Amino acid sequence: MSDKTSFSVQTKDELARIYPDKPCCRLAELAAMVRMDGTVTLGTGSKMGLYVTTEYSAAARKVYRLLKDCFDIEGEITIKRQTRLKRHTLYNIRVPAGDRVPEVLRQLGILAEGEGRAILPGIRKDLIRTQCCRRCYLRGAFLGGGSISSPDGNYHLEIITSHERLAASLAALINRFPEMQAKVSRRKQWYVVYMKDSQHIAAFLTVIGAHRALLEFESTKIMKDMKNQVNRLVNCETANLGKTVDAAIRQIENIHLIDETVGLDNISKPLADLARLRIENPEINLKELGELMQPPIGKSGINHRMRKLEELAMEIRKRSQAGQDEIRLAK
Repeated sequence: MSDKTSFSVQTKDELARIYPDKPCCRLAELAAMVRMDGTVTLGTGSKMGLYVTTEYSAAARKVYRLLKDCFDIEGEITIKRQTRLKRHTLYNIRVPAGDRVPEVLRQLGILAEGEGRAILPGIRKDLIRTQCCRRCYLRGAFLGGGSISSPDGNYHLEIITSHERLAASLAALINRFPEMQAKVSRRKQWYVVYMKDSQHIAAFLTVIGAHRALLEFESTKIMKDMKNQVNRLVNCETANLGKTVDAAIRQIENIHLIDETVGLDNISKPLADLARLRIENPEINLKELGELMQPPIGKSGINHRMRKLEELAMEIRKRSQAGQDEIRLAK
């Protein structure tokens, strides 16, 4: 896989096949999926109905099964194929309008208790009392509105909702796990709960049970990190080689100037020996030059002698410049 969509699809496909063992966990996951993808309708006599819409057939089957197990309700699944703009299939799980829907919505933490029909913001606390229920709620939220980019590119995981309070509650729920840190931003009319740190994303995949996706995420991340490290090393070596070549060219220019003006035979023997050795070996570094000296000397010793040769060349240039100035003044 190489793009965001395919990695998200694979991750959601894996998550949709995980079925919670405990009734409380099933309720938490269903509550998140309905909160993210559900629509409440009013039918004849103002009776409430419920639709849950998803692009993933496995997620639709999961919602159907959770409704059956949690409330003994058999939803009606319909399939709608989009033909304009985005060509994809939508799966609708419908709970017909009736007397049971308000109670279902109350148990899912969506409708307030009592006779009223006020929609509750955020996440009801009793749905996420235990660690296992918190994990299931996050799994359902990701199934309903999440996406994850392929680790081949930039690291990015997000859950999108149109409700500000729900986004804040999701971020707070994620941040209850010490190994994760989520933030919230606004994107037009949407609120985005996101993570960009690879370690936080890997921890999130672990928490929601996406172990296969985690394995691929980690292996791709390791390969990418290795490639980046190799590139850094190559760039570093290239930069160091460039510095060595530039320094060698400057040293050889200084030596030629000294030889043409003063003469190598007229400077100290240690400096003359190093100068001749550098002319004969323009491509090697200072450490290797020191190893060729008789007797061999260290890099610091070679550096000291090279500085002496450079100072001598600088003095020759100064005198040459002063002589030219005297000629110009005489004219």
